[in-house]
Amino acid sequence: MRDVVPAAVEPPPAVPVGAYNRFTMPSVRLSKSKIVAGLQCHKRLWLQVHRPELVVYSPATERIFAVGHQVGEIAQQLLHPGGTLIESQDNLSQAIRDTEAALAAAGNAVLYEPTFRYAGVLVRVDLLTRREGVVHMVEVKSSTKVKPYHVTDAAIQSWVLKGQGLPVDRVAVAHIDSGWVYPGGGDYQGLLVEEDVTDAVGAQTALVWGWVDELREVVAGDMPAIEVGRQCHDPFDCPLLPFCTADWPEYHVSLLPRGGSEAAALLAAGYDDLRTVPADWSFNAVHERVRRATVSGEPELDVAARQGLLGLAWPRYYLDFETIGFGVPIWAGTQPYRQLPFQWSCHIEREGGSLEHVEFLDVSGEPPLRPCAEALVAALGDRGPIMVYTGFEKARISELAERFSDLAPALQAIIGRLVDLYPVARDHYYHPRMKGSWSLKAVLPTVAPELDYAALDEVQDGLMAQTAYLEAIAPQTGPERRQALRRAMLDYCAYDTLALVRLAHFLAGDAAPAS
Repeated sequence: MRDVVPAAVEPPPAVPVGAYNRFTMPSVRLSKSKIVAGLQCHKRLWLQVHRPELVVYSPATERIFAVGHQVGEIAQQLLHPGGTLIESQDNLSQAIRDTEAALAAAGNAVLYEPTFRYAGVLVRVDLLTRREGVVHMVEVKSSTKVKPYHVTDAAIQSWVLKGQGLPVDRVAVAHIDSGWVYPGGGDYQGLLVEEDVTDAVGAQTALVWGWVDELREVVAGDMPAIEVGRQCHDPFDCPLLPFCTADWPEYHVSLLPRGGSEAAALLAAGYDDLRTVPADWSFNAVHERVRRATVSGEPELDVAARQGLLGLAWPRYYLDFETIGFGVPIWAGTQPYRQLPFQWSCHIEREGGSLEHVEFLDVSGEPPLRPCAEALVAALGDRGPIMVYTGFEKARISELAERFSDLAPALQAIIGRLVDLYPVARDHYYHPRMKGSWSLKAVLPTVAPELDYAALDEVQDGLMAQTAYLEAIAPQTGPERRQALRRAMLDYCAYDTLALVRLAHFLAGDAAPAS
C-alpha cells in the first residue's frame, strides 16, 4: 500500500444531524472501499468513481468475495450470536436509519453490518457490540492472518464511528485459523480467531482525515497520470489493470519472468518494447533467451531437453489433479484452504506409442479423498515414470499419504516415480507466443495448437473446474445438470494430461502419438 502520511489530525466532534458543512455534505462522497482503493492507487480510485464500467473483477476475485461473505455469516453466529442484521443492502440511506433505530432501541446491542456515514464517508461494520455504553467492533476477514490493510479498513471504520459519537473501546480482526480441523456436523466453533488491533487502529485513525481530504481532491480533479507498477498488485490485484495496459506494445518489457526490477530499469532507460532493447543489454540467461526469441520471432529448443526423457522406461504415465480448497471446510477432518483433490486424469503410454486413459471424479458430495487415493494407487501400478507439470501433484500425493497411513507406502512409491516436465521446459524451451510464461496453458498452444482449450464447453481452466465441481455437488443441482458438469470436468482434465503427452514428445524431439 502506498505510504500516505498527512498531518495527524484527530476527528472533530460529531456534527449534529442536519448541520451543513464540509464534513456532512461534501461534494465528493467516499466509502471505506474507495478510500482503500485510493490508498493503493489514486488512478484506481479516480477510475472507479468516474469510469465504473471499466471495473471488472476476475472469477478468482469473485470467488474470494463469495468466501468472505460466507465467513461473515458464520462469524455472526460464532462470535456474537443473536444479534440484529441490518439489511437494506441496496438502500444505504435506509440501512443508516435502521442502524440508528437499532442503537436507539436498546442500551445493549449486537448488530451485524450496521451502516454509518460521517463527513461523507460511508462504512458497513461487520460486527458491532455495545455493552454498558462501550462499543466493540470486529472486522471479519477470510484470510488466515491479520494483514496491514485489515488494520487500515478497521481504522477507517473506527474513525467514522467515533465521528458519530460512538465510544469505540476495542477493535478486533477475526480471521480463519488455518490449523483448525473441521469436526463435522456443522460445528464451526474454533474456525475463527480474534486478534485485538486496537492500538494499531488507534495509530492510523489520526491519519484518516488526511486521507479523506487528499482523496477528495483526487476524485475532483483530472485522471492522475500514474504508470503501472508494484501498487497494481499490492495489496490487491487491481481490476483496472487491463485499462491501464491497453496501449502497451504486444511484447512489453514487463513480460520478463520474475523481472520486475529489470523491467523498471528498461523503462527508465526508455525501452518499453522488448524487441527494441539493444542486444548488448546485460540480461541474465533466461531473460536473454526470452529477448532473443522475441526479437527473432522464432522458438528456441535446446537439444539438452532430450536428456533424461529419451531413456525413460515403459509404461509412461501422465498425471494431473484438480483440487479445491474451502475457506470454510465442508468435510470432516479437513482444514481451511487445504487443496483437496477431487479429480485426476492419467494418460498411459505403452511402448510403441499406444495410449490409454483412466480417470477419477467423484461428484457425490461425499469426501472424495480416500477414493481418489485408492483409485490412484490402482491405476499407476508399481513401475514406470509418471510425468507431471510443476510440484503440485507431488504435494497433493504427499498430503494423501499423511492422511491415509495404510496407503502411505504405495503413495510414497508413486512420488519416487514422478518426473517433472516443468523445469525441462523452463530451462530448454521458449516460444515468443508464451510471453514470459511457462505455464502449461502458455506452452501448449506453441507445441500442440490442435489442443485448444477454448474449444471445450463449460470448463476451460482450473478455476472453472472448481466452479463446476461446487455446482455439481450442490444438493439443489439436478441429475441431468450434474451429469453435464461431470462430463465437462472430465473432458477438461483429460486435455491437461494429453497436453503432457504432447509436451513430453516435443521436448524429446519425437512426433506425438495419435490420441
